[in-house]
Amino acid sequence: MSDDNGAVRGIDHDAVSDWLSGRVHDAQPPFRFSLITGGHSNLTYRVVDAKGDVFVLRRPPIGRLLATAHDMAREHRIISALGPTPVPVPPALALCEDEAVNEAPFYVMQFVEGHVLHTAPQTAKLFDEEKRGVIGRSVVQVLADLHNLDPDEIGLGTLGKKEDYIARQLKRWTMQWEGSKTRELPAMEEVGAALRDGIPQQVGAAVVHGDYRLGNMITGEDGEVAAVLDWELCTLGDPLADVGYLLNNWAHPGESGESSPESDPPPSAAPGFQTRQQFLERYSELTGRDTSKVAYYRAFQYWRLAAICEGVLDRYLKGKMGGSVDTDLYKRRVDSLAASAVEMIDSL
Repeated sequence: MSDDNGAVRGIDHDAVSDWLSGRVHDAQPPFRFSLITGGHSNLTYRVVDAKGDVFVLRRPPIGRLLATAHDMAREHRIISALGPTPVPVPPALALCEDEAVNEAPFYVMQFVEGHVLHTAPQTAKLFDEEKRGVIGRSVVQVLADLHNLDPDEIGLGTLGKKEDYIARQLKRWTMQWEGSKTRELPAMEEVGAALRDGIPQQVGAAVVHGDYRLGNMITGEDGEVAAVLDWELCTLGDPLADVGYLLNNWAHPGESGESSPESDPPPSAAPGFQTRQQFLERYSELTGRDTSKVAYYRAFQYWRLAAICEGVLDRYLKGKMGGSVDTDLYKRRVDSLAASAVEMIDSL
């Protein structure tokens, strides 16, 4: 995504280069910027300096944004707080809140070596069955480590309200849906009403990632999770929301994930990963939490993801994402997610 002069959309090359030289220790110009493909919300760039050192820069999508979305300072705060904990995150290096530098705030973090796993075929090529078992165990261990943290002790106690997480999320994503929907979809209204009527009692509060899946992690060659990425949706609240979301992406061999049959199945569909039940049992062992009502959280997450995808679709249609996608495919994915949410609600 660059022009003939090497310019990259979303990066003011000279201004950002000057800022990096003065803010990131030992970073030496000239810098080369390239957009890392695969992100559908905040834009992520690979930055290489004159020595060959690699950094990662994150900024919001291009154009006018919905209120409260894409807060770079907040995301930087989260990974800075998690840095000393057992939860692996890329080391945070610097934050720029001066919009005069690049038209929007951004932050820079250290590059972490490893693989971002998106599909079962890709995962099967990179890791044998034994290593896939290691990956699964690491994924549940990191999630448990995250949920076992005391937000107050790590400086994130004021990240958000701790109580009534699901009620707050339902309000937020209903507003996001209404603010970015590209058409009427009755299933979204049906599920939203059912979710509001059946909210489980929240037990305790934890740091909730909001988008916890292998596609938002860097997996090392040893099969261990080397870093968890994309903390823009992180808040405080009911940790079982993360569990429900992950299970929707945790397909068994022969299944598709997120009710998206047009896409390759997710990593866990490759043989060797734990089953959903094994995952839940291990999570309960590590956290002591009751997962018996996880079906509600799965329904909620299908519904929420449909709202998120509709928002991304809206930004692509308006040219705010710095790239292009098959928008008809996106519409079908939103429809499919909404249908899965209905199916899960009907199973309760």
